[in-house]
Amino acid sequence: MKGNEKGFTYPLVLCLLIVFLAFFSMNVELMLAQRKQAHETLIMMQEELYFLSSVKKVEKSFQSDGKAPAKGTFHFQNGRVDFLADALTGDIQKIQFTLRLNSGEMIIGKGFFDTKQKKLIKWVD
Repeated sequence: MKGNEKGFTYPLVLCLLIVFLAFFSMNVELMLAQRKQAHETLIMMQEELYFLSSVKKVEKSFQSDGKAPAKGTFHFQNGRVDFLADALTGDIQKIQFTLRLNSGEMIIGKGFFDTKQKKLIKWVD
């Protein structure tokens, strides 16, 4: 019994437990950060896809009708894009796109269309 009173095993186990918990908590934090980044990347890609699809649909309308509709809405799986057209000068038309995702986020983008070339010439987020 006298050999056990020095207490070598308990501090060793305690130190190993603390080291294990430190590494475990670091890995959990890393996993949560990666999940958050993946979710934010997914949202950003959805936004870009919805804006691109909306611009392509308005460009198609430009090319078929010669002018864009004054306003409208495009519905997508996880949100919708509303657009409103304004004439800036004779050859350039500004269209404001408002994306509203089902998660509650709202992003505004502006497209400048050349009516002679019938395509997008500038995009501003």
